[in-house]
Amino acid sequence: MPPYDLCIVVPTLDERENLGLLLERLRNALHGICYEVIVVDDDSPDGTAALARRLSRTQDNLRVLHRIGRRGLSSACIEGMLATAAPFIAVIDADLQHDETILPEMYRRIRSENLDLVVGSRNLAGGGMGEFSKWRRRLSQLGRRVSGVQRHAALTDPMSGFFILRRTFFERIAHRLTGAGFKILLDIVLSSEGHPRIGEVPYRFRLRQHGQSKLDLIVGLEYLELILDKLIGDFVSVRFVMFALVGALGAVVHLMLLGAMLKIEHLSFVKSQTFATGIVMILNYVMNNSLTYRDRRRRGAAFLFGLLTFCIACSLGVIANVDISAEAFRHGVPWVLSGIIGLLFSGIWNYGVTAMTTWRDRRRSAEHRAERRAEASALVGDSTLPAPVANAELPSKGSP
Repeated sequence: MPPYDLCIVVPTLDERENLGLLLERLRNALHGICYEVIVVDDDSPDGTAALARRLSRTQDNLRVLHRIGRRGLSSACIEGMLATAAPFIAVIDADLQHDETILPEMYRRIRSENLDLVVGSRNLAGGGMGEFSKWRRRLSQLGRRVSGVQRHAALTDPMSGFFILRRTFFERIAHRLTGAGFKILLDIVLSSEGHPRIGEVPYRFRLRQHGQSKLDLIVGLEYLELILDKLIGDFVSVRFVMFALVGALGAVVHLMLLGAMLKIEHLSFVKSQTFATGIVMILNYVMNNSLTYRDRRRRGAAFLFGLLTFCIACSLGVIANVDISAEAFRHGVPWVLSGIIGLLFSGIWNYGVTAMTTWRDRRRSAEHRAERRAEASALVGDSTLPAPVANAELPSKGSP
């Protein structure tokens, strides 16, 4: 098997309907280029990995990395890049929104102009966001301004997920990559030292044909976390900062509830502190489950079980919180400061204990997902299932 000149990394999550068509389009666009494709699938319930394995039996330049227990587009791209020996590596989404026909021009420029990185840009003349709504355009522009990427490189579209880079450049920055969220290009540029040599090629963004968009509030939060990591990640854990921010919000709510119970309901301090602590403990669990530990997020029945373990793990902290703050109050410490003292103690306890219990990094039980994946895999192998477009004609070794 000859060495490949170019590797196309395709991160996937529930993209079974798009994968076959993408591979056909890549074959047509990369005619004459010796390339390989690495599909990095995040354990898609729809059987994307099973389909990719089936296609790889007839296309020997197609490989599959099936990840279990790990999620995230950026980390998937990094693993795919590390799995190839090709001197040039491209990243393209599987949803067909990126225009694969500009890949040859991107490949030509990175080689002929000795560039580190060539980006498919929607903001250059000749490019565009297609039929996307105004809020999506404004969101992209806001992300560009917030990122501060202009201090590192003159990029018109740092939010793009469509690019090609030189392997030697990737190897220089690989250990500095955060690998969080969806904006792998921004991670790469912000992790580079000095000013990388960058080119851009315009393209028009397409609408998704099949499946659902992965863009939601959590994606936006992951973007902000990436920026935060680049600013302070060398000094303090971003996860701890997120936990502390949730705790700070909880502290505000706690003090409001404590004051209301004391001033309005005229309850004793112990009863008021106990009530406020219990309510805020539930609030903190919900917010940390959605934000701080979203990569280990509990859903469905596991959410309720997680709440139970969270309450059990924090029970000693709650008792100490109430006792320490009540003792301070009895010794004349103002109620606000007494409440803060209790919160500080329980906050430190909660972070340490729940990290080791409620959200400990373990192999997740995925019985339901496994059942769905098995059903989808059976469909992929079923002859009654319509085959993806031109699967039987996919190339070997990237040749026509």
